Amino acid sequence: MAPVAGIGLRAPHLAAIGRDRPTTAFLEIHAENYLAPSPALEAVERLRDDYALSVHAVGLSLGSADGLDEAHLARVASLIDRLQPAHVSDHLAWSVSDGRYLDDLLPLPYTEEALGIVTGNVSRLQERLGRQVSLENPSSYLAFTHSTLSEPEFLSEVARRSGCGLLLDANNLYVTACNLRLDPKAWLDGLPMEAITEYHLAGHTVNDADGAPILIDDHASRVGGPVWSLFGEIVARLGPRPTLIEWDADIPALEVLLDEAACADRVVAEQGRGHARAA
Repeated sequence: MAPVAGIGLRAPHLAAIGRDRPTTAFLEIHAENYLAPSPALEAVERLRDDYALSVHAVGLSLGSADGLDEAHLARVASLIDRLQPAHVSDHLAWSVSDGRYLDDLLPLPYTEEALGIVTGNVSRLQERLGRQVSLENPSSYLAFTHSTLSEPEFLSEVARRSGCGLLLDANNLYVTACNLRLDPKAWLDGLPMEAITEYHLAGHTVNDADGAPILIDDHASRVGGPVWSLFGEIVARLGPRPTLIEWDADIPALEVLLDEAACADRVVAEQGRGHARAA
């Protein structure tokens, strides 16, 4: 089976990747790091000859009741036009209020009102880009008491109404399931398999809050054993998809990211064969 796992392209590794061209299925960049002309953007553009690219936005605020910031959207669209990536994605979250950008991906209640807002924003984004965009499930630390839909129901309905894809982050699912005392396998039952376009994997930390463990999605370590197990379950159920190793803090040597990607490829190869036999 051909490799499917890629790595997040981070500034400390840009020169080495440009020079050595290590083997990896694809490279992902965060859109907001490359919205202005720069030598770094030119370096990324040169990598297109050897790598598929994925653009992951973190600031479009698809859950914002204010709608999309058209100036920001135009800059993202210009980047997409320039790089022509294989995948484009953002998060089920909001981060803008009254024109002020907040340095976080904030949760939203899963209600019909919020569903209409997110669907409208995702549809506007796809219309502007002229392509499908995938929506990532968030890491959750709380749940809104007035939510009327489960997270899988909400994601499924956004995908159905807008035609967007779904980016399934296995670490985010594990963090959410532990924090909110959910069954991750039951959560998976609610997703439409055909809508899932990509997987993400990352590390998390465990904090103790008055004797109760709270998992924090920090992208600062290797993928944990329970997340690898959950990822194997996901691939066995849904089959292979492009799979990204995310690492955004305490960034290690490039070889560590490539090793994590190789681990993901081994899981996909093993579980993907089982999925093919069951299909």
